Amino acid sequence: MNLSDLDTHGAAVLPALIDPEQCARIAALWDEPAVFRKEVVMARHGFGSGCYRYFAYPLPTPIAALREQLYAPLADVANRWASALGSNDIFPARHVDFLRQGALGGQDKATPLLLRYEAGDWNALHQDVYGPHIFPLQAAVLLSRPGEDFTGGSFVLTEQRPRMQSRPEVVLLNQGDAVIFPVRDRPVMGSRGVHKVQMRHGVSRLLWGSRMMLGLIFHDAT
Repeated sequence: MNLSDLDTHGAAVLPALIDPEQCARIAALWDEPAVFRKEVVMARHGFGSGCYRYFAYPLPTPIAALREQLYAPLADVANRWASALGSNDIFPARHVDFLRQGALGGQDKATPLLLRYEAGDWNALHQDVYGPHIFPLQAAVLLSRPGEDFTGGSFVLTEQRPRMQSRPEVVLLNQGDAVIFPVRDRPVMGSRGVHKVQMRHGVSRLLWGSRMMLGLIFHDAT
């Protein structure tokens, strides 16, 4: 798993993390309301336009498996970043142990989510922080086919650099690709050593069709 672009560009793409059949199976969960705990209509909250649904525990098997698969290598990055920033955070090797720590503070609601965008929909730049116990990286998997199911709707990151204007990054994805990116901030080497930069992510306006994405956040919500 090549994650080097996290340090150089603030995001890393994992090509073809899941196959088209699995993409279709996960997207079809949208029509099974029993697997979700909450629905958010973005326009009602000023988040943009579109809709997303948080999965409930127990997570559907493919969602739980992907979350476990990705956590361990990302924990290595998270610990390296914490050390670079002088943080005392230590992220355990097993995801279940990390979740147990959060649950002690009341963070026990599932955060993986399924997002659906139709023509004209978009997602405002934001950070997915659901409580004080935060895992610094997250993943998003594109379930739809660019150019066939939809056009537009690019995944966008911005990096707020100290005393400088924000730097944008557009991440191009194919069906089944995952993008790994920071939840809130990341370390960057500057002329005076390592400093912390704030990150936000969102989705540009969908021009045509329908776009579905799986979001994998590794900390739970209060």
